[in-house]
Amino acid sequence: MRLPEPFAERMRRELGAEEAERLFVALNDEPSVAVRLNPRKAMAEKWGGRGVPWSRDGYVLAERPSFTLDPDFHAGAYYVQEAASQFAGYILAEAAGGAEACRGMRVLDMCAAPGGKSTHYASLVGREGLVVANEINRGRAAVLADNARKWGAGNMVVACNDSARVAAFEEWFDAVAVDAPCSGEGMFRKSEEACAQWSEAGVAMCAERQTEILRNAFRALRAGGILIYSTCTFNRTEDEEVLRRACAEFGDELCAAPPVAVDPSWGVATGEEGAFSTFRFFPHRVSGEGMFLAVARKSGEPSRRREPKARRQAMTPVAKADVRELSRWVRDGERMRFYEAGENLYGCYAERYDDVAALAGTLSVIYSGVAMGRVFKGLLKPDGALALFADLDLSAAECRDADYPTALRFLRKQDIDASGLAEGVNIVTFGGRPLGFAKRIGGRVNNMYPNSLRILK
Repeated sequence: MRLPEPFAERMRRELGAEEAERLFVALNDEPSVAVRLNPRKAMAEKWGGRGVPWSRDGYVLAERPSFTLDPDFHAGAYYVQEAASQFAGYILAEAAGGAEACRGMRVLDMCAAPGGKSTHYASLVGREGLVVANEINRGRAAVLADNARKWGAGNMVVACNDSARVAAFEEWFDAVAVDAPCSGEGMFRKSEEACAQWSEAGVAMCAERQTEILRNAFRALRAGGILIYSTCTFNRTEDEEVLRRACAEFGDELCAAPPVAVDPSWGVATGEEGAFSTFRFFPHRVSGEGMFLAVARKSGEPSRRREPKARRQAMTPVAKADVRELSRWVRDGERMRFYEAGENLYGCYAERYDDVAALAGTLSVIYSGVAMGRVFKGLLKPDGALALFADLDLSAAECRDADYPTALRFLRKQDIDASGLAEGVNIVTFGGRPLGFAKRIGGRVNNMYPNSLRILK
């Protein structure tokens, strides 16, 4: 791959000639592959990979398998996520005082698509917590929502808004993460397009946009909260210089976060920029793609959180008779609250119902909690997302475990044999992990797998 000469010159200036040449060699190697297991959909590690040292559920794979043809991938049993990207979850846990301290947090992922970091945060904050995954691009937000459905945590709100609009929830979040749109230098060996489109003008434009998003993120962060900034690029203009601007603008409102332990054997380059601790991932030093991360804290003590006045009532509580029917489909149904939004019924954990309602009444929310489906004549016609919900009660309908060929036919939304299914709604599983629903009506089967998730390959 031929690297842009201005990029090469910049790296030689910023890293030195010897270090830059090692980087250039690595950028022409094959990209690394890593996954992160879903702790709520427990599965044995099956690839023979080695663990990601900073991610309890992360594995670096020796080669790239066909994820598209793996039913476990479609069941949300794991997420394909770069090892370096998984460091964001490690930073949150370290800065919060440990993984247990993350439970119950409200986290905003300001630039969230496609959802790797958001789903990681969702696992960390647990059922008591809430992750607001915002993405300004509607097409990318739709992909983000699909990945939230597959992860099945039930504690995510997917929104599509400008960062300034989200910032109207002032001092509302315990942690805010900005994985800022960038020039993508760290992705050069994965994307020839990123390499071809790189320019110095693009770097400058990204830095301006990153500064604006970081400013809005800071407004949304409560006093004492954790601020995480990251890019998948190497240059200092989009990394340290953006942080330097933030330090100058926020002044004493910004302070250092608790230390993040980094083992020297990991190969992560650590540093400081004002109040921020910084972490650089170079592909010639770490088995992963290029990435820059930083963390700081908003000073002061938490005060009353402010949220904008709702512009509409976007959620309507479900009638009691329907609540009984919905509750039988989930474990510990009394812990859930059910509501109608648009043409569908949804559920979320009761602890965060008021938060979800406040967000839906102000922001453009495209998905929240878990989509349950619709109730007709007292019975639920389940939404495909419910099958992927980690708290689905498998006793709510007949379960039929599919073999591999049948699972692929189901995931392609093709016809499947009726003989193995019970009359009515069935939960189709693979290796015991739910994939979706199928309804048998006599000798005919209605494959209820969502169109947006089906395998096209």
